[in-house]
Amino acid sequence: MTDLLDVASAVLPGQSLHGAFVAHGGSHSAVVIPDVAVVRIARKPTAVSLLPRRTELLRRLNSMDLPFAVPVPLTEVVEVDGHTVVVLSWLPGSGLPRGTAVDPAELVRLLDALRGIDLALLDGLLGEPHEYAGGSRWPSLMLDEVVPRLPADVRSDARRRIEDALTLPAVTPSLVHNDLAGDNMHWSADHRLVGVLDWDLAQPFDPATDAACLAWYGWETVASAVPADTLRRAHTWYRTFGLEQVAFAVLNGEPEDSVAQRCATAAAWLRRTAKFPSPS
Repeated sequence: MTDLLDVASAVLPGQSLHGAFVAHGGSHSAVVIPDVAVVRIARKPTAVSLLPRRTELLRRLNSMDLPFAVPVPLTEVVEVDGHTVVVLSWLPGSGLPRGTAVDPAELVRLLDALRGIDLALLDGLLGEPHEYAGGSRWPSLMLDEVVPRLPADVRSDARRRIEDALTLPAVTPSLVHNDLAGDNMHWSADHRLVGVLDWDLAQPFDPATDAACLAWYGWETVASAVPADTLRRAHTWYRTFGLEQVAFAVLNGEPEDSVAQRCATAAAWLRRTAKFPSPS
């Protein structure tokens, strides 16, 4: 932790780090200085290479008239003692626990804003669909490498879920955040959406995937915020989400014991969601 605090001091000279804390994500660490800034530090080679692109995406989003705040890059991407770093603005508000009821109108406002963005303005700054779990390899990775690793009793269900997603009719892609849940959405004390963080998985894709992520706030809330067809598509995509952690592990060459643990977690999720509404 001390090492990362030293990095924060180097990029924010003279700034007090009183109250600062370190948070770790899958590919990044962050030194969070409440009410001041967040020092984002890439930890994995892929994250290092993508940090400039992701930082420019934030700049571009901040030039748009969005109904919520997005972190503002306060520095360029820099190297500090072997660390690749950028400083982002602090966003007010906080995440809400899973299942917290919110006004569906807040979700409508968010989804409409994302759908209304001209993708041409973000050319070169977005990942490809399913980038996290294989990109264009998603179908073969999921069917040929993920499913066979799962316990025998859940393989047919997993294969059916993936095939259901692959046979969805094509829709016009729009900007998809792809991780609209938890601490990535900041809310005011009266549950108004004030900010959206962590755009690392942003891509041009089916907006129903964002609706599926928003099930964090309950499917009843999502059903009140999107058309019936979008809801059905969201159900279909949601039924694949728990498998993508295995795809990510395989794609990134994680040790077999780590892959096995992710398979066990995915199998438990498959069993738990076996009665979740199937696409009709």
